[in-house]
Amino acid sequence: MAEITAALVKELRERTGQGMMDCKKALTAAGGDIEKAIDDMRAAGAIKAAKKAGNIAAEGSIAVKVADDNKRAVIIEVNSQTDFLALQDDFKNFVSSSVEKAFAEKMTDAAPLIAAQESNREALVAKVGENVNIRRLTSVEADLVGSYLHGHRIGVLVALKGGSVELAKEIAMHVAASNPQFLNPSQVSEEAVAKEKEIFLALNEDKIKGKPAEIVEKMVAGRISKFLAEASLVEQAFVKDPEIKVGDLAKKAGAEIVSFVRYEVGEGIERAEVDFAAEVAAQVAATKQ
Repeated sequence: MAEITAALVKELRERTGQGMMDCKKALTAAGGDIEKAIDDMRAAGAIKAAKKAGNIAAEGSIAVKVADDNKRAVIIEVNSQTDFLALQDDFKNFVSSSVEKAFAEKMTDAAPLIAAQESNREALVAKVGENVNIRRLTSVEADLVGSYLHGHRIGVLVALKGGSVELAKEIAMHVAASNPQFLNPSQVSEEAVAKEKEIFLALNEDKIKGKPAEIVEKMVAGRISKFLAEASLVEQAFVKDPEIKVGDLAKKAGAEIVSFVRYEVGEGIERAEVDFAAEVAAQVAATKQ
């Protein structure tokens, strides 16, 4: 058996990112063969990742990458179990390498990125003791693409025809704050309008009771008009200047809003109810694995 030197342990640690003691144990088990130790550690990482796969990962980070000419961009969401991990360098590095890879290889959905990053994901899970997942990816190409990141939890891409990078960023900031559901009223589905009408009638049952049908219809029409304005980006009042609509802001600058993408960490994921004490205990337990 080859001698387990400090230099060998150091090399294994640098190549795997694992702790010194874990590296020494792996080298001992592998008889000093560093390549076998790496294979064994990867296998152990895959096993640990599989065990963690059932854990709900609803925290994490949003990342964006925009081309130097502002004509192409990609946005991704990577999830972790806790926000604590989302703020750590190991997780940040994984997110950064993931978005760089997605951009460089012009990926248009998450599947190829998930496959390409699986071994790195498994290694990260083995190291941090939390489930980590690449959840989604959107690629955008346009005459001009602007972006905005609100911390690590909300990310937006806005595609314009005409205009400027500054305008695209201003609109992206508005999208982050106001969370429009559609670009313009014509994109609002009949189902969404019908659902809003149903909700309005149910909430205002006492107010409309006994009123003539034409009055009720006017009330409903007013609510639907307001709903379309609230839900549609171009009809929303610009957050920095409520006197102008976002669509008119773009037109005034000689631009047209083509599309937008807004990601918020964990949206749509059913979260488990965990109290703070339990979460801290889980993090402490994870460090001992």
